[in-house]
Amino acid sequence: MKTISSIVFAAVLVLIASGSCTRSNNEIKSNKIPESTRFTKVALVEKLDEPMELEVLANGNVLIIERKGKLKLYDAATAVTSVVGSLAVYAENEDGLLGLAVDPGFDQNGWVYLYYAPSGTESINRLSRFDFVGDQLDQVSEKIMLEIPVFRGCCHSGGSLEFGPDGTLYLSLGDDTSPFESDSYNPIDERPGRAEAFDAQRSSGSSNDLRGSILRIKPEADGTYSIPEGNLFPPGTPNTRPEIYVLGNRNPFRISVDQKTGYLYWGEVGPDAAKDSLGRGPKGYDEINQAKQAGFFGWPYFVGDNKAYWYYDFERKESSFQYEASKPINNSPNNSGVITLPPAQPAFIWYPYDASVDFPMVGEGGRNAMAGPVFYSDSHEKSMGTFPAYFDGKLFIYDWMRNWIFVVTMDENGDFQQMEPFMPETVFDKPVDMQFGKDGTLYVLEYGTFWNSQNDDSGLYRISYSEGNRIPIANIAANKTQGAAPLTVSFSSEGSFDHDSGDSLSFSWFFDEPDKVQSTLSNPVYTFKESGLYRVKLTVSDDKGAVSDGQITIQVGNEPPEINIDFQTNNTFYWESERLRGFEVHVADKEDGALHNGIDPNQVLVNSTYLEEGFDVILASEGHQQALVSPGKQLMEGSDCYACHALNNASVGPSFIDVARKYAGQKVEETLVQTVIQGGGGVWGERVMPAHPQLAPEDVGLMVAYILSLDTADGESSGRTLGTEGPLPLTQHSGTSFGRYILTASYEDKGGADVAPILRRTQVQLRHAKMSASSADGFRDAAKANNQGTYIIKFTADGAFIFFNDIDLRGIKFVNFELDPANTSGKLEVRLGSEDGPVIAATPVISKEDKPLDTDKRWMDVRVDFPQRTDQDTLYIVFKGDPKTSIWNGFLLNSIYAGNE
Repeated sequence: MKTISSIVFAAVLVLIASGSCTRSNNEIKSNKIPESTRFTKVALVEKLDEPMELEVLANGNVLIIERKGKLKLYDAATAVTSVVGSLAVYAENEDGLLGLAVDPGFDQNGWVYLYYAPSGTESINRLSRFDFVGDQLDQVSEKIMLEIPVFRGCCHSGGSLEFGPDGTLYLSLGDDTSPFESDSYNPIDERPGRAEAFDAQRSSGSSNDLRGSILRIKPEADGTYSIPEGNLFPPGTPNTRPEIYVLGNRNPFRISVDQKTGYLYWGEVGPDAAKDSLGRGPKGYDEINQAKQAGFFGWPYFVGDNKAYWYYDFERKESSFQYEASKPINNSPNNSGVITLPPAQPAFIWYPYDASVDFPMVGEGGRNAMAGPVFYSDSHEKSMGTFPAYFDGKLFIYDWMRNWIFVVTMDENGDFQQMEPFMPETVFDKPVDMQFGKDGTLYVLEYGTFWNSQNDDSGLYRISYSEGNRIPIANIAANKTQGAAPLTVSFSSEGSFDHDSGDSLSFSWFFDEPDKVQSTLSNPVYTFKESGLYRVKLTVSDDKGAVSDGQITIQVGNEPPEINIDFQTNNTFYWESERLRGFEVHVADKEDGALHNGIDPNQVLVNSTYLEEGFDVILASEGHQQALVSPGKQLMEGSDCYACHALNNASVGPSFIDVARKYAGQKVEETLVQTVIQGGGGVWGERVMPAHPQLAPEDVGLMVAYILSLDTADGESSGRTLGTEGPLPLTQHSGTSFGRYILTASYEDKGGADVAPILRRTQVQLRHAKMSASSADGFRDAAKANNQGTYIIKFTADGAFIFFNDIDLRGIKFVNFELDPANTSGKLEVRLGSEDGPVIAATPVISKEDKPLDTDKRWMDVRVDFPQRTDQDTLYIVFKGDPKTSIWNGFLLNSIYAGNE
């Protein structure tokens, strides 16, 4: 059965014996991190729009802010998420609604604190307090606490809010400085007449400017604030701001406060230089910082463990001295604060783009460090989901770019001791905030793949711990998720499992009645009679009472359109001499009609593409389609490229389509490879490409080749739009290079009054009739052996086979095998449908004695006639040979050619 799987969804429910006073193992501290299978991550909310921060309330509800201005509430009792407030914000660049905190007395006073960039022409960011009444933000109640002048149009806004254990409120602020014209080192451009946004000494380096700092204030009941003791500059100190607790930050994007020690932690997003430079300074580092007390943390004079920058004269392009950590001096004409700053404090943890010498476990690649909470088991109500005492006093840190979470252990003085990966096998999609709930489970907010975008892979997740009996994992799938009413759907729980061997699982299905169990079968069939959108829930329970849920959406009331493409002569192959191939697209929709009979051909998009050799075939998301993905694209998907770039839309950097169009027809490959590795800027305005020294030049070359191939709106290379029928030109292959011709047809139906339209797309690929044996779709006892930079197939046992899916047999008159029997013997059979299917062609038994004596060629051609057929099926090539055939003595196959004349 074809299935469409959903992710595990909704809250995990755990049955707890009431009134128990028994001391649990959860309270006994272990010296070994629990295995990852004892943690369960479940989705509570999906498809958020640039989520930034969260607050878990005492009743289990969760407040979430989105950068474009919305405040949302996840209701734990109903699993429903709703918009409970909306601010008009300036959401360009890195600004918007950035910070969220609830008052320590929230249950009594309902106060919510928000940090945001208000819409309008005034360049300010604002910290305000609001009343939260009846699960709604009362915007009229706003009390403006602090307004900060900023330079709108660039970078590093910070904006994280957290309360300390003493009721003080911390607010992180970025340096508000452009990093794009300082060669990725420290921006200290003091030239007269230069815009102030290029000198971080006027913000991060200034004791009299709030930007580039972490503030610490005491909110008062009337909506004002006072200055607590212990900040960096006592009130009344000339040329200083008393709100500053930590000075010398670049972009402290996410902060946290230890609720017992009061230590402040934050992730510092660092500069982009790829290498150390004599005369400029160190390469870039991201940092995790710890402040046990107020201090100056170095920027823009130091980075990492106080690696010093040089003073650089941007006018003369000369360096004169390195800064001294014990006595930093700010002589910038843009500095409004004191000249001599407090001694610079080193970072707690620091790491560059490439491999870290000091913290090698953090890996390589893009970086965006963030600080999460410090856990204490005695600060939370005990439940079976509560994290164990092993994590007591440990700091959770994470990286938005690298998608990892680490747990940091400190010694009795609070100093770094060790760090360990947390749930390393689990996928996290750009974690952007995390917080422990009252029940001791971890809530994680994930931003999703692309910056400055609404990402479908964004969401709110909850991670719980199973101390003894582990929670089962629910997986739900359906053979169809859309269709006309009545709609009969086959559901499956396949993939649901329990980490505890021996546990038996039971299943409860809720189809169209959320409060009524409608089936207890593992794989039920259900018919939806009425149109509508249904959230089908599967609850999986083990025999000890632990349960989890999975959900999937079924849309009833609109049958998806059916699209087929038919090529004249053959739907799989083209032959070298061909220059035209006729085709026809067929579209039918139950509600809309058929092509030319209710469906306008102009509403059907038909596009042709030619892709060069070197592209791999992967299965696309709709299940029945295939797409071609280049090695370069595959490498990019494993890197940080998509954090700053998208296919069609500009993000932090230009879109890949724009890059391809800009350099169309130019020989820029080598230049672009160096730009990716070393970093660069100036081509796309102020946007800069960070360095990627960890990438191999040959890999970057493949990435660049893929990007430069993207020169049409839909991201395919060399595409053209066609009608629904006609000839397809086959003119782009040559005698030495045979790529694939791809014809894609798509149609979006009209939907209905209460039912959304459905888009369907289908694709046919024409490949050259000579197929590399190693390009087969499946293998058994057949090794892909290296052969001078390519691969060949080595059959290693009698009955070994390879197969090719979905081969159109029309027009094929013979098959030619390019083979080498080596030191064994055997024959090749062509079978249909399976390795035991009917034999439709076969070679004779061949050994090395059959190779021609008058040639030194390795490969011999063996041609067999092919019966005339009109079907399309999976083609198996089965080896029948010497029982002594082995990996050391194999029968070799290089290619198969399907001849048509």
